Amino acid sequence: MALNLEGKKAVVAEVAEVASSAYSAVAAEYRGLTVSEMTALRVAARNQNVYLRVVRNTLAKRAVEGTDFACMQEGMIGPLVYGFSQEDPGAVARVISEFAKDNKKLEIKMVSLGGKLLPASDIDKLAKMPTKDQAIAILMGTMKAPIEKFVRTLVAPTSKMVRTLAAVRDAKEAA
Repeated sequence: MALNLEGKKAVVAEVAEVASSAYSAVAAEYRGLTVSEMTALRVAARNQNVYLRVVRNTLAKRAVEGTDFACMQEGMIGPLVYGFSQEDPGAVARVISEFAKDNKKLEIKMVSLGGKLLPASDIDKLAKMPTKDQAIAILMGTMKAPIEKFVRTLVAPTSKMVRTLAAVRDAKEAA
């Protein structure tokens, strides 16, 4: 069913709002996928808080105009599904790359992060980025390591003396 002018404006406004607050975007050609496969992709995206939408390319070009994803406009050719990460920059890449492993018909065309258009092969690098919780855990571990080492260094002489006294006691008891 064709959209009237008001429907097209609503779609452009919705996608523009999502694109303005998104961290990363991926566009993939879905030619040859069945309805059930596309439904499975949408469910996987919804579970990861990824906005996934099939939009006419002319409307998508208008929607991303003035956002970090304007760099994708030239590559918007053919039947594309657009995914935007709202919370985690790597979420959309994880969803689409995992789905593409099982469904060879889904072909990744564009990856954009931070206003830069990346080669489609960089989707694996983006997918391997840690989530926010993982990044915080890595940072906390890095910050905690020097303190732990300092405390172990302070405790070492005392524990060494205790072990020495215990060894002397054990030697006297054995004799």
